[in-house]
Amino acid sequence: MSFRPTFRLTTTWFTALAAPFLAMPLYAAEETLTLPNNATVGVEFVETIAFDEGETRQDSILLRPSDHDNASHTLPEYCVLIADAQLSDNRMRITAHDVTCIETDNEDSAIFSGAINASVYDSDGQYGLACDNDRCATSPGRSFLLTLSEVLEIEAQDNPSAEINEQRRQASGDGVANPIPSERPDPESQ
Repeated sequence: MSFRPTFRLTTTWFTALAAPFLAMPLYAAEETLTLPNNATVGVEFVETIAFDEGETRQDSILLRPSDHDNASHTLPEYCVLIADAQLSDNRMRITAHDVTCIETDNEDSAIFSGAINASVYDSDGQYGLACDNDRCATSPGRSFLLTLSEVLEIEAQDNPSAEINEQRRQASGDGVANPIPSERPDPESQ
């Protein structure tokens, strides 16, 4: 007669086996920067924009987030948006097409970079910013609303610097945070 051991998986055993897995950080859940269709965000010019005589288009102008009382949503503080401006009917019509943001949370950060489809509406509700003069120029810091034409959904990218910082924060002797190589004795302990 042979002896067969019988194993019963009880709650205690399950907890003992699963605890190390439950204590691990959840990397499978990706962070996502999301804004709904028709969301409005406050932005401002980074540099002076001016149309010279005969000029009707400027590509790759820079915008950054700003506080705006009428905005329905906000972008992370550290963002840059790339847009194109076109002069039409004495208005500067601006369309944003790329965005890169860094969202920080204490020691952690997430990088979001992707396409955005958004247009600028002036305080009068019309498409584009009204020009104050024939040259149609504006200075840095002028704030206005950017309205999304479709849902913005950008997943966080791999962040090599966050991984390096995590290694530096390790407390065990195996991590990069340990300033003394594990193969050599500590000179102060001799």
